[in-house]
Amino acid sequence: MPCLPPATLQQHFGNLTDPRAVQLIDYPLEEIVLIAICAVIGGAEDWIAVAAFGRAKASWFRTFLKLAHGIPSHDTFGRVFRALDAAEFETYFLHWVHALSVQLPGQVIALDGKKLRRSHNRALGTEAIHMVSAWASEQHLILGQRKVDSKSNEITALPALLAVLDVSGCIVTIDAMGCQKAIAKQITAQAGDYVLALKGNQEHLAEDVAALFQWAEAHGFAGLLHQVHQTTNKGHGRIEKRVGHTLSDPAGLAMLPDLPQWPHLRTLIRVQAERQEQGQTSRETRYYTAHGHKPRFFFQRIG
Repeated sequence: MPCLPPATLQQHFGNLTDPRAVQLIDYPLEEIVLIAICAVIGGAEDWIAVAAFGRAKASWFRTFLKLAHGIPSHDTFGRVFRALDAAEFETYFLHWVHALSVQLPGQVIALDGKKLRRSHNRALGTEAIHMVSAWASEQHLILGQRKVDSKSNEITALPALLAVLDVSGCIVTIDAMGCQKAIAKQITAQAGDYVLALKGNQEHLAEDVAALFQWAEAHGFAGLLHQVHQTTNKGHGRIEKRVGHTLSDPAGLAMLPDLPQWPHLRTLIRVQAERQEQGQTSRETRYYTAHGHKPRFFFQRIG
């Protein structure tokens, strides 16, 4: 079964508040919640599929649940979950997910924003739902999500998501949207390291970092604390080469005019990528700001 021992689930959701009137309860809340979670892990995408999963696995569920009234209908699943306190459920769910995730030193937690497919409704004039998610790369687990307010953007959702995560000892990676001084400060305050993509949203910093790498390369990185890492991947008729340079030299970083505004910035990363496919060659250069003292390790994790 694609599910952890049920006792673990029961322990984490045992105190979840049941919003129903006691006299109207036929199905205990723990049965509804445990069946639904296991069903979703098993691939169910709606309440009809959740109920069908429950019926198909009823004999297995009876090894740890009473199921005195059998498997709830899909309407019951939907009605109960709509009535649950979403914030309370999320709290217990995150505690359970964090219990599954054995923290590894330097593991990467990638924060990323995406629009949910088919979540818009043209007839009602509603836009697609935009979510920010935290992905633990080592365990292949989503550690948490936050919905982006339709009148806002990812910048407001990222701090709220970070606040409920334990990022201590981890490397948090975020695309250019998250390259913000306040977010960098929050990550380090939570005892984490960061690798933030750098683009035009920090215009002067991006230009200054590119110029610093050009200057350092022109001087052969002589006397500067730096590292180089290169990878080559071949497959499906294409060749991808990546060369990563990191610059952690305090004297070099001091040349950045904006450095005082980024008190936790310890490392700059440049990744030069070349891709050859069907006789065509494309090149791309990406820059990152980072906190920490293991620059090559950073590149190995993000490269």
